[in-house]
Order: sequence, then structure tokens, then C-alpha cells
Amino acid sequence: MANFSTDYMANVSALGMALGYKRNFDILKKTIAVGADEVTFFYIDGFVKDGEIQRVMQYLLGKSTLEDRDGTLRLIPYVEVSAVDDSDTAITAVLSGQTLMLASTFGGGGLLLDLRTYPARQTQEPEGDRVMQGARDGFVETLIMNTALLRRRIRDERLTMRHFDVGGSSHTDIVVAYMEGVADAKYVSAVIKKIERARPLTLTMGAQSLAESLVRRRWYNPFPKIRTTERPDTAAASVLEGSVLVFCDTSPEVMILPTAIFDFFEEADDYSFPPLTGSYLRIVRILMLLFSVVVTPLWYLSLEYIDILPEWMRFITPDTAGALPILAQLFLAELALDGLKLASMNTPNMLSNSLSVVGGLILGDFAVTVGWFSPDVIFYMACVSIANFAQQNHELGYAFKFMRVITLTLTAIFGIWGFALGLAVFAIAVATNVSVTGKRHYLYPLIPFDGRAMLRHLLRRKKDDFAPANKINK
Repeated sequence: MANFSTDYMANVSALGMALGYKRNFDILKKTIAVGADEVTFFYIDGFVKDGEIQRVMQYLLGKSTLEDRDGTLRLIPYVEVSAVDDSDTAITAVLSGQTLMLASTFGGGGLLLDLRTYPARQTQEPEGDRVMQGARDGFVETLIMNTALLRRRIRDERLTMRHFDVGGSSHTDIVVAYMEGVADAKYVSAVIKKIERARPLTLTMGAQSLAESLVRRRWYNPFPKIRTTERPDTAAASVLEGSVLVFCDTSPEVMILPTAIFDFFEEADDYSFPPLTGSYLRIVRILMLLFSVVVTPLWYLSLEYIDILPEWMRFITPDTAGALPILAQLFLAELALDGLKLASMNTPNMLSNSLSVVGGLILGDFAVTVGWFSPDVIFYMACVSIANFAQQNHELGYAFKFMRVITLTLTAIFGIWGFALGLAVFAIAVATNVSVTGKRHYLYPLIPFDGRAMLRHLLRRKKDDFAPANKINK
């Protein structure tokens, strides 16, 4: 921390050199005369509201003389004005979009005017988190708009938002939001300490960079450590239940802490329909996810033991085996699905849907026609693909994919014991996964067992519990 000099011209020269306004076209310096006094503004073009800074300058030009800093601070016609005494803070503030005001009467200090505005898109519905019914707004890359979307839904004085500056050279704004008296105070303190102790070089990748700084990574465990959402209604419901939200500027994703595997099975659509329909959708989602892990290993295992299967199950035997071994076909189909997904993501929007459907049909049909693949393999992999889209978290989808491939590999090597070992690896991976601070088990409410909470995760009840006795304390 470096204090300002008492010499106005020295401050202007030092700040101008530090900000590099001569070599940066978008860092602007504006000097105006107020009677016998002089005022200098430093700001970034594109980060300030032109109309607001023009009104501030017009107000100052209408004065015959300039008061000292305290007098100007009280009289300047803007709502967000604060005093600053050290140059490091001032430089960071200017680079964050604020306007620095230095004056010949201020002595060793200046004023920061929060006239900033950030480029932002409309709060439209998130592409990857759509609902059939319900609200259509979504978080964007601008922090203040995201916190406003949360405030709009929760008009309670207990809602608390703590601000932090993290990320080395990026100096990214972070906000931790929670309900005072509802969220576990010890857990909130632990999350805040982790954020304060995080020392990432930069947070240019937003929430993902912050997540990797907060959670001790285990590369061999693919299950997601942190649940995120781009929906304000989902975030509002979670914070009312006692969860802690972490907003990261430049990222439309909000982290929901702590995280358990069963949290991923709940989606906004469950609460947009009556309880019976919502419960049905949730049960289908859970069954489809579990089905995606075991369907191809179980089919392959059945082919290995086809002689002992009852007659009515012999239909699973493929009429056309294909030129390649069944195991190779399944692995190639897994790679082809991911390749098709990547191709669809990199295709212009007007063509992506056509590529996904037509490409899948053409590739599958030709693979069968030329004799590479069996039609049965195409059918089972199509079922797997549909099951993966039953939930919206891509990281969880890939985790289930890796578990399926591991189980299939072990089944091919060790038979029925390999299938059992694959399921054991799946269970161990889920049970040993950790989230932020690690206080709440990843399998909660199964471990430790809470029957009421478990029922709530499986079934959509008529009255949603935004419980003061929150689930974090369990």
C-alpha cells in the first residue's frame, strides 16, 4: 500500500504513469479547471456511463471554487462516492471500471466515483438449463446484475452478501451470499476463509478457476465437486434452504455450496409442475442416470453368459455381430458419440441440430450397412445417449460415462466379478468425493442417514421446505 503524495501534480503524474494512459488508448485522463483550482479524472473508456460523468463535470464547472475533499465528498451529485488514500487501491479501482478524481485542494488523497457500467447481454433463459414451465431469466456475466436478480426474489433483511477481491492480476470481484441465521455460521466462515486464502494467479476463467482454487482436486475422481446453476430461481431456493452461494464476476454460473450427489437429481422443472408430476420426473431422471451406467456392461455380460440365460431373454443376442468384436464396437461408439457432440458444439447454430440428428443417423446406418457395427450396439448406445441428456450437468454426465467405461472394461476382463467390481468402483468414487471444506458428506442424506431429507430428494412434496433448521448442519 502506497499513500498518495500531498503534491497534486505529483499524484497526477504518478497515477498517469502507473495506468499508462499515454500507451493505452482506452485509459483516459480528463483535466478541467474549477475557478482557480484544477481537477483531473482517470477512467477507462467503455466502463463509464458517459451521461453521468458529463453531469458531474458540468456540476464542477458551475462552481467558482472547489472545496477540500471532505466538502466535495458531501456535495458531489452522485450516490456512489468514496474517499481513497492509497494509490494501489486507486489503480485497482480504475482498472475495475471506477473513476478516480484528483484535485489540487484534496491534499494526499482522491475520490472514487462508481460510474461504471459493464458490457452485458440480456438476462435470457440459459441454453443449458431450460425448463418447460417457469421463469425464463438467467444469470449473466455481470456481477451486479446477478446479485440484483437474487435480491428481486428474496426481499429479506437476513440475506447477506459479502464482497471479496480475488485473483492476482485479474482482481476479480467475488460475492458470497447466504441467509443470516439460516445458513450454518461455521460453514459460512469456513467458505470465506477458503476464499481469502485462495491465491490464484488469475480468475480469467471465472467460476471454474475459483472452484479449482477452493477444492482439493482429485484427478482420478470425475464426479463434480461443486454444483453450479445459471437460474436465479434455483439459486434463490437453495440459499433459502441454508446453502451458500458464490458469485464470480465475468461468469454466469453461481456456485451452490455445499454439494451432494443427490442435489444434482433436482431440477427447476420438478417444482414447476404439481407434486405427482414433479416426483415422476425426478424418479425417471434418477433411474435413467443409473441405467446409463449399467446398460452396456450388463448387455455385454449377458452375451458372455448367453448359455445360462432363460429362453425368453435370448432375444438380446444380435442377429448380425458385425466385423469388429462387440467390445471394440462399444468403445468406438462411445468415442463417436463424443466426437459428434464436439462437432455439434463447434457448428453454427443454424446447422448444429441438423448435424446432430443427420450425422448420428448417417453414421449409424453406414456403420451397420458396411458391416462394422451390429444394430444392437447402435441401439444400446442410443439409449445411453438419451439417458445422459436426462440431467443438465455435463460434468456429472461425463462422470457417469467414465464409470460405465470402467465397468465395461472390468466386465470384459473378469466377467461377472468384474461387473461387480465396476459397481464397487462406482460406489467408492461417489462415497470418497469431497466438496468445499468437506464438512458435509457427498452422499448426504444417505450418509449420515436422514430419512426426511432423503424422502425430500426422491419425491417432490406439496410444500417445499425452506427450512430454518437447514440441511448443512446435518
